[in-house]
Amino acid sequence: MSGYTFEEITKDKPEKSLLLPLKKRAGRNNRGKITVRHRGGGAKRRLRIIDFRRDKAGVPGRVAAIEYDPNRSARIALIFYADGDKRYILAPVGLNVGDTVMSGDKADIKPGNAMPLANMPTGTQIHNIELQKGRGGKIVRSAGAAAQLMVKEGEYALIRMPSGEIRRIRSECLATIGQVGNVEHQNISLGKAGRKRHMGWRPTVRGSAMTPRDHPHGGGEGRSPVGMPGPKTPWGKPAMGYKTRKPKASDRMIVKRRGK
Repeated sequence: MSGYTFEEITKDKPEKSLLLPLKKRAGRNNRGKITVRHRGGGAKRRLRIIDFRRDKAGVPGRVAAIEYDPNRSARIALIFYADGDKRYILAPVGLNVGDTVMSGDKADIKPGNAMPLANMPTGTQIHNIELQKGRGGKIVRSAGAAAQLMVKEGEYALIRMPSGEIRRIRSECLATIGQVGNVEHQNISLGKAGRKRHMGWRPTVRGSAMTPRDHPHGGGEGRSPVGMPGPKTPWGKPAMGYKTRKPKASDRMIVKRRGK
């Protein structure tokens, strides 16, 4: 088992004005049907309101604290803006208490500042990238993640994702400079089943251990093979090598698919 040292955390209690209650859904949708299996239980959490939009253009803010967020792998930074507003942002590598952050066209090229892709030099490492202007950052938000601005072509910029995929995004979209912090997150070993339960994940049962009515792999005397061409999902779809991804509107923006 391994864990965090939490040495970058400077404040234990979250900012009360930026907290919301978080109701447990245990993988159920608005009709009460389970749409994500193996969820339930886990430690009680409260939601931290994160500013993914970074729409306070031209207003400088001071980093007041670096905090832990139970809802994401990254750390969050509490920002006190010059106009008295308080907000949480994702804490990038190199952002420390006392630093100044800003968003907008006039921001400097330094970690934590947000600006349109058109204003950044090529080769810049970025995160929290918008896919549509004003909708807030949607991609590259997990711990240690960073995309790279490859080239700018008129209205579009080419971005290389952490997966290796190269994608076209409009130059007017905002992104934040730097790599998301808590880079050591990928080295964490949970070490025991109970720690996974604390995170809200329940056990996964093998299909071959079920009955035929519950899973295509179920039934038979003793240990039985799959007994059909290829392994199946619980709903009878081929489980390996069968493409299930639906075509999305943003697919036309993908220049190069991620490599294996």
